[in-house]
Amino acid sequence: MAVVRWILGRLILLFDWLFQPKGIKRNTELQSKIDEDCSSLSLYQYKACPFCVKVRRSMKRLSLNIETRDAKGSSVHSEELVKNGGHLKVPCLRIQKNDEDVWLYESSDIIKYLEKQYN
Repeated sequence: MAVVRWILGRLILLFDWLFQPKGIKRNTELQSKIDEDCSSLSLYQYKACPFCVKVRRSMKRLSLNIETRDAKGSSVHSEELVKNGGHLKVPCLRIQKNDEDVWLYESSDIIKYLEKQYN
């Protein structure tokens, strides 16, 4: 089963690479403001997770520079996700507002949030 999962993961990454979406072209000033806003966001993800790929493709389509954190490859990020978010479940978008963090799970909810904020 692990071999099948590994092969599927590599296929997902290959197709993601082959068919990358085009990003939105914005003027430099607006893109700089959006990049500044996105500095308060971080996406906890697994590289080959299909739902994480879905969110990353949406980020690419919207030209969003959001930090991605590998919750599978880094024990620090996975522990942070469990401790603060409550679950070891990806994708998860951490939204830092003032001194409070909001942890948004579910790929479709994350995409809706990003499209509402930056589209």
